[in-house]
Amino acid sequence: MTSRSLKIALAVSVALNVFAVAAGGAVWVAREKVEQRVAEAQRPGRGEPVWDVIERMDPAVRDQVKAQLRAAAMQARPDFDEARAARREAIALTGAETFDPVAVAALLERSRASEARGRSRLEAGAVATLSQLSPADRKALAPILSRHKPRRDARKPEKAEKAAPPEAATPP
Repeated sequence: MTSRSLKIALAVSVALNVFAVAAGGAVWVAREKVEQRVAEAQRPGRGEPVWDVIERMDPAVRDQVKAQLRAAAMQARPDFDEARAARREAIALTGAETFDPVAVAALLERSRASEARGRSRLEAGAVATLSQLSPADRKALAPILSRHKPRRDARKPEKAEKAAPPEAATPP
């Protein structure tokens, strides 16, 4: 073999080794993420998504539940729209040449109040819907009263652990 052939063979060998190490690292990181998600999903207190539970209900009850929850969401929508608009306005005022902290604080307060009003409407609609169901269906749909979506916690397990209430604070 010539010197040039050896150099080419060495370069190819180094490239293949770098590729193999990178592939191994990627597989290792992906495996770790999958293991974290599986562990998070198996954590006590986590159930399946509420819409999956609704889909398995008796068709007549399922359609009624969906219609009522949609109606509650549509009633709450203007409140959430107003909350987003106020927050966008506060952000725009914050980026303006002159900063008016009183106006920004008032807009943020209006946003929070609108969001609370919307959440209250959603929760009232959910309670009204739940009151018409059998105990087993109520138990299965109870997670709709949760403030946080399980999917959000599954994507960021470190935030879920910080936000999770202490075990001692939950009633037996």
